[in-house]
Amino acid sequence: MTTDVTNTQNAFQMAIRMAVRAPAMMIGAAVMAIRINPTLSTVFIVVIPILAVCLFLIMSNAHPRFGIMMEKYDALNTSVQENLTGIRVVKAFVREDYEMRKFNDSADQVRKAQLRAEKLVILNSPVMQLCMYGCILAVLWFGGNMVVAGTFQVGKLSSFISYVMQTLTSLMMLSMVIMMFTISMASMRRICEVLDEVPEIGEVSQPVMEVKDGSIEYKDVSFSYSKDPSNLTLQHINLSIKSGETIGIIGGTGSAKSTLVQLIPRLYDITSGQLLVGGVDVREYQEEALRNAVSMVLQKNVLFSGTIRDNLKWGDENASDEEIIEACKAADAYEFIQSFPYGLDTDLGQGGVNVSGGQKQRLCIARALLKKPKILILDDSTSAVDTATDARIRAAFREKLSDTTTLIIAQRITSVQDADKVIVLNDGQIDDFGTPAELMERNQIYREVYQQQQKGARE
Repeated sequence: MTTDVTNTQNAFQMAIRMAVRAPAMMIGAAVMAIRINPTLSTVFIVVIPILAVCLFLIMSNAHPRFGIMMEKYDALNTSVQENLTGIRVVKAFVREDYEMRKFNDSADQVRKAQLRAEKLVILNSPVMQLCMYGCILAVLWFGGNMVVAGTFQVGKLSSFISYVMQTLTSLMMLSMVIMMFTISMASMRRICEVLDEVPEIGEVSQPVMEVKDGSIEYKDVSFSYSKDPSNLTLQHINLSIKSGETIGIIGGTGSAKSTLVQLIPRLYDITSGQLLVGGVDVREYQEEALRNAVSMVLQKNVLFSGTIRDNLKWGDENASDEEIIEACKAADAYEFIQSFPYGLDTDLGQGGVNVSGGQKQRLCIARALLKKPKILILDDSTSAVDTATDARIRAAFREKLSDTTTLIIAQRITSVQDADKVIVLNDGQIDDFGTPAELMERNQIYREVYQQQQKGARE
């Protein structure tokens, strides 16, 4: 996108300097030349269509080539980005040579695509100069004969040549602008693809502006990422959760645990059925109002460049230091924040590189708590902390979030043992739903996970 914007910016800067001045000067000079000698003016009037045809042929063939070149640029940028973000993995697996070969291959493809496109564009200048100097020679030949014959004055011929030069020079400048636009058209098209993208999730004309409570109800909900009813990720989910309840969610990898909760703030729209939050279909809410009532701590914990305070205020930009500290204590993050020399004003670096995985998770939990949501979703958000820290966080939740509906996706049974009820998901369907004690008695999946983890803990 940076390359696309730069190309468009360069084209625009050239256009505002030349696109107005060059046509005005070309028309003015052409009119003056015709007034001096209409017969001799037919020489450059014949040249102009020839130039236009050449320019059109160059443009029509160059545009698709520049589109291919920009796609090669994308591949090169992707290679660089992946290597920078995953540099530790590259080093750990000793893949430096492989990644260097991959980068060199991408760079070579960009070079070849650019050469293929530029080969056409560079024809513009020699074609223009050939036509311009050919036109001058023709004017000198025919005009000189007129001077010799006494039908044309030398002074007028000199003026005529000056106007012809001005006309053709302006035409050359205009062709450069057109060439620049041809180069940038591929970039402009890609930028417009982003700007013109219409979100699939829309709002009704008169949306509900407030979420009454944290109750959640799934009524025969099915969902497919591909919008294909024959390829469902979630199948016929029926579920009722009361406001203020703590619900655990467990299941194997790929059982659609994250998908189930991501439908609540409308990160995706359901394919069929009905999903109610606070007794109202989520599609009836104003998007901002719904998402303000829901806090999520996603599997991939994301922090932004800036201080700890700046990141935590994503939850509430008007939060006081007392509220921030309270949220940090609830997330068991206050102690390690205090260990930093600058406390809340510690710079996290890009993506939170200055804190560990567990610390990053706790900061994300604190950020979510600052929002004071009606629904809190924790998507495997304590996987990087030890069991003691996990227990302290859960204890703080029970004390401070008694009115908040809490959904906890976890791999550890201990993380959901204190929940009011637990959902057991299996292959996109609810295998069972009940209290931990009930599931221990009747649900094989829950019992197997519990026994395996308890056995591992004893060993």
